[in-house]
Amino acid sequence: MSPQPGVEDAPPARQMRETAREIFLHALREASIESAFLRHIHLERNILRVGDDLYDLSGNRPVFVVAIGKAAFSMLDCLNARLGPRLNGIAVSATEPQNRRPGFDYFRGGHPLPNGDSLRAAVAILQALQRLQPRTLVIYLLSGGGSAIAEKPTSERIALDDLASTYEALVLCGANIVEINTVRKHLSAIKGGRLARAAAPAQQVSILVSDVPDNSPDALASGPTMPDSSTVQQCFAIVDKYSLLGRLPESVRQIFGKRLVEETPKAGDPAFAQSRWWMILSNAQVREAAAAAAARAGFAVTIDNTCDDWDYTAAADHLLAKLRELRQGASRVCVVSGGEVTVRVENGGQGGRNQQFALYCAQKIVGENVVVLSAGTDGIDGNSPAAGAVVDGTTQQRGFAQDRASASALAHFDAFPLFEALRDAIITGPTGTNLRDLRLLLAY
Repeated sequence: MSPQPGVEDAPPARQMRETAREIFLHALREASIESAFLRHIHLERNILRVGDDLYDLSGNRPVFVVAIGKAAFSMLDCLNARLGPRLNGIAVSATEPQNRRPGFDYFRGGHPLPNGDSLRAAVAILQALQRLQPRTLVIYLLSGGGSAIAEKPTSERIALDDLASTYEALVLCGANIVEINTVRKHLSAIKGGRLARAAAPAQQVSILVSDVPDNSPDALASGPTMPDSSTVQQCFAIVDKYSLLGRLPESVRQIFGKRLVEETPKAGDPAFAQSRWWMILSNAQVREAAAAAAARAGFAVTIDNTCDDWDYTAAADHLLAKLRELRQGASRVCVVSGGEVTVRVENGGQGGRNQQFALYCAQKIVGENVVVLSAGTDGIDGNSPAAGAVVDGTTQQRGFAQDRASASALAHFDAFPLFEALRDAIITGPTGTNLRDLRLLLAY
C-alpha cells in the first residue's frame, strides 16, 4: 500500500496532533506536586497541618521521613520547604536525586523490577523504624513505582533474581495494578501495612501521590502503611486466573504450593492506632486539568473513566465509540480518559501500554479527522524512552511511507520504533511524579 498524496503534510492533522500534545503537557503542569503541597500541607507556630489533621512539633519533636516512589525526591523537596532542617530519614526513588539533603540516606531502587538498592533501602527503612522513639512523628511520602523501588521478600529463600522474575511475570501477565499489588503485598516484608507495624507505636501520617484507582488507595506502592483490604485467598485466585504458577521461580512456587503465603495486617490492627493517610494528588486532577484545557481550545468535552484497567483493545473500542457518538451533536469534541489499560505481552519489542493503545487506535481511525493521544504522567511507557504517543487518521499511511507497518508493530508490541520514525512519540523524560495515564481523543 502506497501513502496517499498529501498525507504527510496535511496541516489540520499536524496541528491537531500538536493541540493534543499541548493539552497533555498543560495537564502535567497543573497537576503538580508543588501545587498539591501548597493546598494541603502547612506549618505555622510549630503546628503541622496535613489535610485536616494537626501535629504538634514543638519541643524539638523528632520527625522521621520515609520517601518511596517515583515522586519521592519531588515530595521531599516540597516537605523540606515547609519543615526545613528538622527532618531526617530515608529517600528511595528510581533516579538519582538532584539535591542530597543532610540527615537523609538515599537509595536508587529499580523500576519496573527491583534491584539491589531496592533491597538495601527496604532493610534500612525497617531497621530505622524499629529504632524510633515513641514520640517521633513518622511522615511517609508515597508515590507510584514504590512497589519495586523498595522491597524485601518475607522469605529469605527468595533471592533478588527470583524477586525480579516474580515482578516480571506479574507485570506481563495482563493483570491490573490492584491484582498485581495484591500478590506483591503478601510476599513482602514492607508492603500491605507492614511498615506501619514496624514503626508502631509512633504516630504516623502518610502523604500520598497516587497512581492507582481512586477507590483502591491501599494499592499505592502496595500499601506499606495502610490496612490491607486484600487477602491470601485472593492471591491464590489471581495466580490461578492468570496461570502464573508455572511462570514463577521455584522459590516463590514453593511458597504458593505449600500454602506458606502470610496474611497482611487488616483494619483494626493495633499497628494503625496512631496512623493517618492523606491523598493529596491523583489522576483526577490530571483529568480535570486536561478537560479544562480542551474546553478552552473549543472542544465539547466529556470525561469517561469507565474503561480503567480494561484490556487496551476493549478500552480503545469503547472510547472511540463514545467519541463518534458525541460527534453527532458537535463539530469539535474531546473525550478525556484517565487510569491505565492492560496489555498482555509475549516476546515484546520496544514500547508500552500507551503506545500499544495509540497504535491500535490508529488502525481504527484511518482517514478520519480524529486524533488520539495516550501517555503516562511519569514520562515512562514500558521499556521505551517515551511517555506515550499521538496518532491520527494519517498515521497508518505515514507509517507505510516509512516502510514501517503498524500491524507488525502492534503484533510484536514494538510500537516505539514506528512512533520515533514518525516523530509522534511523546518524550518528556522522567517527570518526578506518577499519576497514572491520560488518554485524549479529539474529533474535529
